[in-house]
Amino acid sequence: MTSKIQALIRTRNLTFVLRVISLCNLPLSPKFLHSNSTSHTWPFSAIAELIDNAYDPDVSAKQFWIDKTVVKGEECLSFMDNGNGLDNKTMHKMLSFGYSDKMPLNGKDPIGIYGNGFKSGSMRLGKDAIVFSKSKRSLCVGMLSQTYLEKIGADQIIVPIDQKSSLQAILQYSPFSTQGELLSEIHAISLPGSTSKTGTRIIIWNLRRTSTGTTEFDFEKDRYDIRIPSEVYSAENDTNQRPDKITSHIPESMYSLRVSSINVHALK
Repeated sequence: MTSKIQALIRTRNLTFVLRVISLCNLPLSPKFLHSNSTSHTWPFSAIAELIDNAYDPDVSAKQFWIDKTVVKGEECLSFMDNGNGLDNKTMHKMLSFGYSDKMPLNGKDPIGIYGNGFKSGSMRLGKDAIVFSKSKRSLCVGMLSQTYLEKIGADQIIVPIDQKSSLQAILQYSPFSTQGELLSEIHAISLPGSTSKTGTRIIIWNLRRTSTGTTEFDFEKDRYDIRIPSEVYSAENDTNQRPDKITSHIPESMYSLRVSSINVHALK
């Protein structure tokens, strides 16, 4: 049986959720977060996992936004939906391994049944992720961070049990150093003009980088798109062709998130 130890920190009207996780009573090494992500050989596959989660029947999002955001000078990926949001219990499940209770709802089957999509997808895109969520009854924040585990020298996926130190971990190892900054991100879930007051926002930082030190995404070529540079495609697919010739014969959905997302919606 999966063992889960949850640390909850209550401050103002926020609940910060961090946890110790083990699978089948065996501690999971922090390296598992990376190895688990290698099931996604292409970054858009990882993004698709996060999109799928938002459209599961228990989340029931009508809209999903993907964007680049800059937090204190660092490029990050931002994902936001206007679904039902997460409460403490569902946040617990989202950050846990080896557990899922996804069931059909109103005749609609969930896209994933193993509860691994967020962990594998987010850790493929970057080393660290923070989740802000607002449901009808609660606000909550959770963090999954390889950097944090490395900095404290953890030999298993673990966070402090002490409430004060758990909050300090979020403020010290995430891009947000004050409780006010965390609250601002939660308030950003309710966009101007949107009738929805609930939803979830994921920010991923320490994005995966190429051998040249750049991120594997091109945020500049098209302001309305997130693209994969041709040299990244060449490296990932071990091709000797000139990068400027590659895009002439591969589907645009392989290097354009906008086109790839349209294809995903067409299949739903």
